[in-house]
Amino acid sequence: MNDARIDGGRLWQSLMDLAKIGATPKGGVCRIALTDRDREGRDLVCSWLKSAGCTISVDSIGNIFARRPGRNNDLPPVVAGSHIDTQPTGGKFDGNYGVLAALEVVRTLNDRSIETERPFEVAIWTNEEGTRFTPVMMGSGVFAGAFTLDHALAQKDIDGKSVGDELRRIGYAGDIPTGKPFAAYFEAHIEQGPILEDTENTIGVVTGALGLRWYDVVVTGQDAHAGPTPMHLRKDGLLAAARIVEEVNRIALAHQPAGRGTVGFMQVKPNSRNVVPGEVRLSVDLRHADKARLDLMEAELRQACEKIEHRGGVRIEMKCVTDYPPLAFDDGLVGSVRSSAQELGYRHMDIVSGAGHDACYVARVAPTAMIFVPCESGISHNEIENAEPEHLEAGGNVLFKAVLGRLNEA
Repeated sequence: MNDARIDGGRLWQSLMDLAKIGATPKGGVCRIALTDRDREGRDLVCSWLKSAGCTISVDSIGNIFARRPGRNNDLPPVVAGSHIDTQPTGGKFDGNYGVLAALEVVRTLNDRSIETERPFEVAIWTNEEGTRFTPVMMGSGVFAGAFTLDHALAQKDIDGKSVGDELRRIGYAGDIPTGKPFAAYFEAHIEQGPILEDTENTIGVVTGALGLRWYDVVVTGQDAHAGPTPMHLRKDGLLAAARIVEEVNRIALAHQPAGRGTVGFMQVKPNSRNVVPGEVRLSVDLRHADKARLDLMEAELRQACEKIEHRGGVRIEMKCVTDYPPLAFDDGLVGSVRSSAQELGYRHMDIVSGAGHDACYVARVAPTAMIFVPCESGISHNEIENAEPEHLEAGGNVLFKAVLGRLNEA
């Protein structure tokens, strides 16, 4: 079955049909976790999976598993999937592609009447986006033991509605325990960045994910009148914050190609046009694929902040509030993705994910790999998110070939 291919047109049509649920006027999708639209999306995809002969089970956090049996159903399954919840102004492909590419694997196995040694399952993870409820990647996080089921079920949205109550309301509060053995887990996804498009590669062989550290930074200077206060006597919090922004950018550029540095939030007080700012609060996001380099980036930033304090007569407090270590996916599965892309003749490259995905949590408890395909201009989490049908088909073919190799392992 080395010549087996998925039906790219069928995959595309499934994506377009699912995108009708929660469709936005600008061509995107709003299908936020545990809303009525999420229920409709789950119902539709489950109906397709049932029609393909799968049996559906739902765990206690609402993760859906659709099983196609194998010859030996006592063996742990090979699994592929992603999520179908979206951002409020999300696109048609983020998450949805991974789920429907996995559905296409099932359909292609059926089309070819392929019997496999192991069972194959399609996973649909709950609340990956974290838009309505935190933490993000909730379903896969509970599955992998990153946080407890009770903690996740108790989380509330802005209206005070809890995850547990909303799961029951939409009919997806499952009765099976969270967590079970996987023989392997694959996740196909649009890249959500511009690297594949820029390098004219069709397949990204994802070797892992960047480590991430978030910091809350408070710069304390002194409020002062903008007119009477001479420049050399000011303790300007905003000027010091601007220097921090510049240092974050400099440090990230010095740690290429994997270094990332971002200041995405800033709050200035008193925020008045004729007052020298006395306090600024800002966020810093540092990322790298290597822990030692990430440690060095943090050390360089702290050293820079000490110099900025001395230069500006301000005080800088920097607190790490999130720390995800760099992640390496399973060498064997990554090799399967790479060899599948090679054998199918697709231009490909190794790539590190700059974003978090359900696969990052699943990798804590099972061998895991990801497959990236390009998205137009690298744009995602946006209504104009777009991907070429032939690229989606190519990713589906790589997924099918890599999955099939693992399904027939004893």
